Amino acid sequence: MNVISRRTFLKGILALGAAGASLGGYALAEPYRLRVTGYSVTPRGWPKALRLKLAVIADLHVVEPWMGLARVRQIVARTNALDADAILLLGDYVPSSGMQKWARRVGGAVVDHDDWARELAKLKAPLGVHAVLGNHDWWESDDVQIRHLPSTPAGDALNRCGITVHENAALRLKKDGAPFWLCGLGDQWAYYMIGDRQPTRGSYIGTDDVEGMLAKVTDAAPVIMMAHEPDIFAQLGPAGERVALTVSGHTHGGQVRILGYAPTVPSAYGQRYVYGHVVEEDRHLVVSSGLGCSGLPIRFGVPPEVVVIELGGDAA
Repeated sequence: MNVISRRTFLKGILALGAAGASLGGYALAEPYRLRVTGYSVTPRGWPKALRLKLAVIADLHVVEPWMGLARVRQIVARTNALDADAILLLGDYVPSSGMQKWARRVGGAVVDHDDWARELAKLKAPLGVHAVLGNHDWWESDDVQIRHLPSTPAGDALNRCGITVHENAALRLKKDGAPFWLCGLGDQWAYYMIGDRQPTRGSYIGTDDVEGMLAKVTDAAPVIMMAHEPDIFAQLGPAGERVALTVSGHTHGGQVRILGYAPTVPSAYGQRYVYGHVVEEDRHLVVSSGLGCSGLPIRFGVPPEVVVIELGGDAA
């Protein structure tokens, strides 16, 4: 075994430090990137006549300076340019408490709900713009948590701007005469407070009602389900046979991924639903890495993305 010199050792330390600084700089810069990620999916039994293009926006976490109004405008313009048949908004429009703290440290600010909602109202698609809420939209308000109110400030702002927030709802739509159902599931992590007790995050009460939502589906047309957290995909049971495609956000792809592994994933299933197109028992799930940050204003290995899903045709 060779003994390295003191000079060589110090050079190695300096190189490691430089590499660490470079990686750290990249992690701070990655939140400002924007890519479009595409998937082609044809679920089992999908009607041959139904070719559908969906654009998906998840986890904006709007807060200056990382996701200010200028950034939201950029995302809206990029999404509109995709010419999707419908645009799906998958929740978490507001920043996490951690991101609010970081914003205060750097002189940033939380953006008024009506301001970012008005920017999202500029999204345009022939079959509409549709939204569900995420856990941070529910957690933002102590009043909502303590009283278990049925709506949130973020959801109210979206509705005021003409974007429908689907809460265990089913909407029948048509593309070129072929029908399908768009369902929006209530959030699975909505409440973490019981009465005026202190937060007990990790034990949640959801507003989700899969059975009630699917009971509103009145024919055999395929179902697309919007669900903020992807964990529901493993819990659908027999109802899963009715859902052709589930689309989710929430995980941020781990927000930090090293060699494809995310050290922290907000899911009971770990890496199973962390990111991308998942197929289990001929059922399809697409999980977006989202656009904003939660906890810390960094991303590494999972740049912000708008997702495009093309259904039908020759996709596999």
